[in-house]
This record gives sequence, structure tokens and C-alpha cells, in this order.
Amino acid sequence: MAMDERKFRILQAIIDDYILTAVPVGSRTISKKYGMSLSSATIRNEMSDLEELGYLDQPHVSAGRVPSAKAYRLYVDQLLETGRLSQEDEHLVRAHFAGRTRQMEDVIDHAAQVLSSLTRYTAVVLPPTGSQPRIRNIQLVSVSDNAALVVIVTDAGVVKDAVIRVSEELDSDALYSISRSLTAELSGSTLTEAVERIPLLMERMRAQAELIEGIGDVMQQRGEDIRPHVAIGGTANMLSYPEYSDMEKARSFLNLMETRDRLADIIGQNGEMSFTVRIGPETGVPEMEDCSIVTMTYTAGNGQQGTIGVIGPTRMQYSEVLAAVSMMGRQLSQLLSTSEDDGVPRLEG
Repeated sequence: MAMDERKFRILQAIIDDYILTAVPVGSRTISKKYGMSLSSATIRNEMSDLEELGYLDQPHVSAGRVPSAKAYRLYVDQLLETGRLSQEDEHLVRAHFAGRTRQMEDVIDHAAQVLSSLTRYTAVVLPPTGSQPRIRNIQLVSVSDNAALVVIVTDAGVVKDAVIRVSEELDSDALYSISRSLTAELSGSTLTEAVERIPLLMERMRAQAELIEGIGDVMQQRGEDIRPHVAIGGTANMLSYPEYSDMEKARSFLNLMETRDRLADIIGQNGEMSFTVRIGPETGVPEMEDCSIVTMTYTAGNGQQGTIGVIGPTRMQYSEVLAAVSMMGRQLSQLLSTSEDDGVPRLEG
């Protein structure tokens, strides 16, 4: 038994209908709604063949059919033509980034929120791999006669702090002056670059060499602790779909959304491919056996790549999702450029 053109058309109609309704599809529905000029009996026979081929499942004997993961894979690979976002939606994406924000974390947080709004699914955005936050300013705040709080603020909105020992001779004004000098010297540097410059700063600021060394130790420790920021939008969107009306299944999904490191690993499994679509069991994640994951890579100005992902039920609107993810990828690639002068993420335009 082979897949012919008529079976293709019937399978596509079943998938389209099930995506919209989440209700098992019967032969009469296909005959009435999709105008195929085929009798219900003929459609029923073809549906039986499609079930034998593994493209349809029948939840109950008297119920209609639902697409299998194999059917969605065929739909994505052979039946789907990538659409375009409406002009209104494209304007929404561009307008959302018009604020000229310089913080990487802000940019990807906004991207996740917009993407979840456009698709009505859950969106995840990862920053470019290998990119390190860059220092924006360093502050020293006196907490006692011989201790100060070191606060390191980066362009990713990450604040790292620690308490270090300082000379009793350094009052608040002296600490403020040192803070300004360090910010002027190290602003725009990654934590790794800043640590490499510490010996030179100790030589130039010999009177404060012990203090500078302590700040370098903080930078080195905090640099090792940094994890990629994972931006998530629309987590609760999944709960509006009948697939997640089961409380245990919903709880399992929400728990997964809370484990950011694991989620980053799942979304980042796109290898060298610009687009990937993983359907149901293809995700390799038990909590996502009823989900599909669409991912796309985007490129920052420094050539490093980040990842955009959309998580939805296996009956997601694939055409709309691919169009939205593609648009968002183009926007992020355009917006996240790196200045040759200071390496700080900027927005073009």
C-alpha cells in the first residue's frame, strides 16, 4: 500500500481540522468541510489505509481519527509551505524593538514575549552561545570600617556582588573615586578580559593593589558562576490547550519550564541546522511527548549563534509558527550587532 495524492489530500485535511478543533476527525467532516467530491465511504476507506500506514490513530472504536507523530512529520516535511506573517504582526515585532535598548537580556526577553503573543504557544530564546556579559560599571560600597561590597553590573543586566576586605583608611569618598576609575578602565570588557587586566591595574594603582586583587578574585569567581540567560514567554499559554487539561501532565510541563538549564539544553539541540522541527517522541523528553518544538538559530554581529524556540502541542499551527520564528530570527540577527569599538550589544536602525 502506497501513499498517493488522494491520501495526501485527505491526511492534510484531517491535520488541518484537528489543529483547529482538537477533536477526532470523521469521514463525514472531511466530506462536508473540504469539498473533495468524495463519498464518506471512500474517505473512510482511505482513512483506514492511512491508519494502517501509521499516519492516523483512533482513540476509540466509534471515534474519528487523530494524526500521529508520523503524520505531523510528513506534514512539516512535505505538505507545508512556509507562510508569512501579516503586515500587522510584522509591525508588532519591529515596534517592540524600537526602544534602542543596549542590554542583551532585555532584547531576548522581549523576543520571547512577542513570539509567545504571536503564536499563542510557549517561546524560549537563548542568547548567542559563548557570549559573555560585558562590564558596564563597578561600584564599591562601604559596609564597615574594613569591608566593602563590590557590585559588578553587566550589559546583560546581571549584577554580581561580594564583600571584600579594604583598608580602614578608605572612606566612602575614596571608594567612590576608586569605583569610577575601575569603571573607566574596565567598562566594555568581559569578566575574563577584566581579570587579565588586573595585574596591570595593580601595578598602576599600587596603593590599592590589595583591593584591586580582591576585586579580580571576585570577577574570576563570578565569571565561572555565570549561566546563559534563558528567556521564556507564555508558559501559561500551554494550559489553555485540552492536551494539558490533565493536572499531572500540566504540572510536569510547568516543572520542566522551571529547570532553565535543562530547557536550554533541549532548545539548543539544533546542531548546525538553521531550522528544526521535533515532533512528539522526537523531542526525546518524556514531559514533551505531546509537544512539538520548532527552533531556529540567529546570528549576532560577532558571528556567535543563539536559538529561538517555540513549544506547542503536536497539532500546533506549523505554518504560522515557522513564519513567526523566521521573522523573529531575522529581527534578532539584525538588531544584535556588536560594536567594533567596545563589543557592547547594540541595536541597529
